[in-house]
Amino acid sequence: MDAPPPQEDCRPFVDIARLLRAAGVNAPEVFAQDLDRGFLLLSDLGNQTYLSALDAASAPRLYADANAALIRMQAAAPVATLPCYDRALLQRELDLYPDWYVGRHKSLALSDAARTAWRAGCDVVLANNLAQPVVFVHRDYHSRNLMIVDGANPGVLDFQDAVAGPITYDLVSLYKDAYIQWDESFVLDQVARYWSDAKRAGLPVDTDFAAFYRDFEWMGVQRQLKVLGIFARLFHRDGKAAYLDDMPRVLAGVTAACARYRELAPLARVVDEVEPVVANTGYTF
Repeated sequence: MDAPPPQEDCRPFVDIARLLRAAGVNAPEVFAQDLDRGFLLLSDLGNQTYLSALDAASAPRLYADANAALIRMQAAAPVATLPCYDRALLQRELDLYPDWYVGRHKSLALSDAARTAWRAGCDVVLANNLAQPVVFVHRDYHSRNLMIVDGANPGVLDFQDAVAGPITYDLVSLYKDAYIQWDESFVLDQVARYWSDAKRAGLPVDTDFAAFYRDFEWMGVQRQLKVLGIFARLFHRDGKAAYLDDMPRVLAGVTAACARYRELAPLARVVDEVEPVVANTGYTF
């Protein structure tokens, strides 16, 4: 790894890699380091991502491995030294949606009523997110950051921004993935399998699966609104147009979740004002 210190600090990567490996997760091993100049010598986890390998036949096996690794992270990785995924950070992420997606990408200004609804909706979602049990959170635990590794699947990458936060967050990253979609019955089954295994591992998941799944859905609203803002920023600020193709999938997920829960009606009103019709997304509910 060559990460020039003026642009990146390798220390979080090194610290989290060691923490994950101690928890039994297949993160890169750091063989040597020169942190002052931004050089690391790492073990190689290959070049086949989950995204390149996932299909109807492989998904149950690969996601079973991903669930198991996630539970090991959450059960064994200490969180006391990690930054807190607090309200301020969660709100900053949510605000990427009105700032970058609505304002910059859609060239719209929210009405006064929509701004009021936005604040109310954020309060509801964040109250739920912050009430969830706190565990290790990778923050980008999805198909582009999981590698196919024989014998120690999956290899886990891009964990340097890990925080202590809501227990459903990484599960949302995995099953409300911006880059691949599954019908709701498959997602429900996989989340239920995680929940059952997490309970057996002693993790503080809600004993009522319906309540846990609601937490998962509401955490998904926070993450997917953030992702819409991030994808808009990557396009308009950084010139990365490929992310535009993933926006409809993410938008459809937000729309479905907001329509499903009466408490999320304020956010549904905001999305409806910005997107009067969500058409031909290809998302299966």
